[in-house]
This record gives sequence, C-alpha cells and structure tokens, in this order.
Amino acid sequence: MTASVAPPRRALLPERRFYTGMAIVILAAVLVGFGRSFFLRPLFPDWPSPSEPIFYVHGTAFTAWIILLVVQTSLVARGRTDTHRIVGPFAGALAVLMVVLGTLGALISARRPSGFTGVLVPPLQFLAIPIFDMVLFAPLVALAIAQRRNPQSHKRLMLLATISLVAAAVVRWPGVLTLGPLGFFGITDLFLVPLVVWDLRTRGRLHPVTLWGGLLIIASQPLRLIISGTAPWLAFARWATGLLG
Repeated sequence: MTASVAPPRRALLPERRFYTGMAIVILAAVLVGFGRSFFLRPLFPDWPSPSEPIFYVHGTAFTAWIILLVVQTSLVARGRTDTHRIVGPFAGALAVLMVVLGTLGALISARRPSGFTGVLVPPLQFLAIPIFDMVLFAPLVALAIAQRRNPQSHKRLMLLATISLVAAAVVRWPGVLTLGPLGFFGITDLFLVPLVVWDLRTRGRLHPVTLWGGLLIIASQPLRLIISGTAPWLAFARWATGLLG
C-alpha cells in the first residue's frame, strides 16, 4: 500500500509566490484608488473626500484586510503556516467588522443629500453597488473559514472575497469613473484572469471555487445594476437608510 507523501516545499513555492503576488497587486490597486482621498489626503486637500469620521475607521479596517492578506500569503510562502493559523481568527473578526462598517458607511452615504462622494448616480440607486459588495464578501469569507483545512479551496475563497471588494478602488483610479459600470466592473474582472490562468496551467482545468466564485462575482455586477432602479430596491433603500434616524 503506497503512503501519501506531501509535495516537497520547493514544489509549492510557485503557488505560494502566486498568491503573495496577487495580494501585492491588489494592495497596489487599493493604494492607487484611495491615494488621493485617504492615504495621501494631506497632499490633495481639494480632492473630494467624506468628512464623517466613520469613513476613516472604515478605510483603516479595509486597508488592514488587504495588508493582512499580504502578510498571510507571505507567511505561507515562507512555510510559517503555524503563524498563519494563529493570525487566522483575527482575520475572521476583522471581516465581521468590515461587513458592519461597509454596510453602515454605504447607508450613511446614501442618506446624505450629496450622496456618494464623486458619484452622480442617485444615492439610493447607487447603494446597490456597495451593499452587494458586502453580500458577496461575507459568505465568501465564511466559506473560506469553513474550508480552512482544505488549502486549495481556502486560499481561492479568500482571494475571491478580496477581489469582490476591488471595484471600490478601481472606480477611483484616474479616468475610470467616466467609463461607467462596464468600465470599472470590467477592469475589476481582470483580477480574476490570473487565477483562471493559474488553474489552467497547474491543474489543466478550473478549480470549482475559481469557477463558481468567479461566476458569482461577474453575475452580481449586471444584477445589481438591473435591480438598482427598481421600485422594490428603492423602497428597501429608503427603509434601510431610514433606520439611521
């Protein structure tokens, strides 16, 4: 009877470098998107930016998530899976905080007269965009935690959960907002391409998480645009923003 032998660490290095590289690319995308309104705010005093303190807490939490993704993938790349597991519960707690802050921030933006900063779409209608981000992010992270003993599923779910948030940064890249939803959603979907290529190159087929998770992210984009102008959505949006008093 043949014993199951784990692959040598050097055989895992390309995979570990791939996920670390993806995390770094996403971090760079976030830095570019929010540089003028958050990270480099003192250098752009005239750039539109929300004044409510909660958005700076929100930005800090979401930035911490991206940095944590870089740290966690780097730990695995260095073979420090023991430390990776210790940090894991903090990532779960941060994800819960992000969903709360993301939802609350979206409702506050939709409720104020000026709406979402730099967005000309009616705020109650545009509210569907960030709310769907949370609707996607939460279950993807929950599934990733549930699949933490299945590394191939776990790492893909965590990456997809983070990609589901990237549109918020991409839409703030110079010139992208003028391209409309097809533009910023299309650019966001490009972050799925390396994972697809990686799967095809290393597995010869798409991993089920890549396939169904990627399709879920892509399908959600036209769906939120379709429902955002409907009477049921606008009624829900008025009710939800009214909860803030």
